[in-house]
This record gives sequence, C-alpha cells and structure tokens, in this order.
Amino acid sequence: MNPPFGIALVGLGPGAQPHLRSLHDLRDGVVLRHAVTRRPAMADLGPFQGQLAVHDDLDAALADPAVQGVILATPPATHLELAQRCFARGRHVLLEKPLDTTLERAQAIVDRARDSGCRLGVVLQFRFKPGAVALQEALVSGRLGRVQAASVRVPWWRPQSYYDQAGRGTLARDGGGVLLTQAIHMIDLFRALVGVRSVDAAQVHRTGLHAMETEDHAQALLTLGNGAPGHLMATTAMLPGWPETIEVIGTRGSAVLQGGALQLQTLDGERLDIASEGGTGSGANIMDFSHDAHRAVLQDFVGAARQGHAPRVNGEDALATQRLIAQVLERAGGIRPGP
Repeated sequence: MNPPFGIALVGLGPGAQPHLRSLHDLRDGVVLRHAVTRRPAMADLGPFQGQLAVHDDLDAALADPAVQGVILATPPATHLELAQRCFARGRHVLLEKPLDTTLERAQAIVDRARDSGCRLGVVLQFRFKPGAVALQEALVSGRLGRVQAASVRVPWWRPQSYYDQAGRGTLARDGGGVLLTQAIHMIDLFRALVGVRSVDAAQVHRTGLHAMETEDHAQALLTLGNGAPGHLMATTAMLPGWPETIEVIGTRGSAVLQGGALQLQTLDGERLDIASEGGTGSGANIMDFSHDAHRAVLQDFVGAARQGHAPRVNGEDALATQRLIAQVLERAGGIRPGP
C-alpha cells in the first residue's frame, strides 16, 4: 500500500469547503497536514475543525517533508507567486481556477511547473461529473455521429452583495468577470467535448443589474473543432440562477447536459439518462453543490503525482481554456455597458 499522501491547504475561504470535505472523505490515504491562511483566528476547517491547528506560515508547511502536494484555494491574483514557492520546494500543486489573472501569468505558472518537474492540476471539476464523462464517451465512441452544432449556456445569478465583497469582479483580484470566474467551468468542459477552432463574433456587457468593474454577460458565435457552428452565452444577471447547459446535435443523435443531468437519444432509439448529483452554485448560494466532483479531482491529482503523469485537467488544459476566454473578450472589443 502507498503511504499517506500529505497535503497542505492554502486559503480557507468559502471555496475551500469542498476541498476540506473531499480531504475528509479520502483521509485514509490523503492526509491534511497543514491549513494555511492569512487569518487563522477566523478559519473554518469544516470537518477538521478542532482537529488541526491553523497557521499563516506557508514556508513552514512547505518545509514539512510529509507534505507532497499543495491545494491553492486563494484568490487568482496570488496564484503565480504561491505556485512558484511550492514548485521551488518540489511540491505538486492543485490550483483553483483560473490559473491567474492574465494569460502571461497563467503561462508562467505552466512553465514553472514544467521546469520543476512537479505536477500541476487545476480545479475544473465539471469534467469529472458522471453526466459529462458519459457525454464525452458518447462523442469519442461516435455514438452521436459527427457533431453538427453545439451550444453552451450558463444562465447564473449573483446578487450585488456578492460583488460588494472586496475585489469581487475586479481585474486586479479575479482577472475578469463571469467568463473567467463562473462560466470557466462550462467553457472548459465544452472545449474538451467539442473543441473550439475560432471565435467568430462576440458581445461582452456589464448589465444594469450589477455595479462592478468586469462583465456579467457575454455571448459568442463559435466555430467548433470540426468546423461546425457553436454558441456561447454566460451571465450572472439571470435571477434566480438556472442550470448550466450544453447541447450537442450529431448526425446519429443529440444530447443535453443540464446541471449535471444528461439526456441522450440516438436515431435508432437508444436512450441514456443520468440524473444530476445536486446543485451547481448557479444562484445566490454559491456553495450549493455536491463536493463529489472535487473529490474526483483530488483523487486524480494524487494518483498523477504518485504515478508521475499529468492530471486529467492539467496546466496546459486550463491555459487553453483561458486563451479561449481571452479570445471572446478580444473579439468583443472590450466590455460595454448595458442599456
């Protein structure tokens, strides 16, 4: 049997909770050795509360020889510097999305990981959901035939109080708005499923529903990997928040992946239905989702680190998704105010 895999978790905001629950589930083989935050007195360790001392010394965590990997669950603008420190100490990194606030900083993280020989995984967990896995298998096997068209929609909602929090929706902290912060999960999954060759037209707006620096609504016409037409829509201005959806039309059948639930039907009468595992954080309660996909991400990351191969969602994957988002913004010519 493998010895326990030691983890340091850096960042204990709301986004750390699914990581903490996943670590607790996997505690027989993956051990949380350190919890690091700038404000130890305010830390919520979830299932580990009272079982582990919280501190603010990343160097101490990295100096622990039992720590093999680090989960970075801190704001995007901190990722490059923190990841560099981890790689310099030979620690594998599981990084919350996005890689960082700009393509240049994102590329630097990928480069540092490659040069260090450490594994870099990225928390784009939608790829691990059962419905998404089944849809990818159907596309790869040719069950749906040749893709003729596909679309992705993220009709989410965030109240103004969300953007009133320090740094939310700013370029300095988050690097972007709905595309880079919320819709990145579905954009990444969509790109992995059908590919995107080009962004042919785009509109990016800041609606009248939010006072914020970056965008809360975007849409784009795409050319998919095989030349078929595609469409993207993403927003955090659609009250109360609806399930995100990917639709695929193929020559042998069609599929709809909505909020994790998959419905697939072929022309010869075959059907596949996979139920959703729960919410996705589409509304005001941003943590309203199961941690099952996070647990799968962590299991994959630990396996990759132990076996010496790239995680299923690695730095290059995340960088390609971030480049696509940048192309949508560039094609739109910037963020426009809504009517």
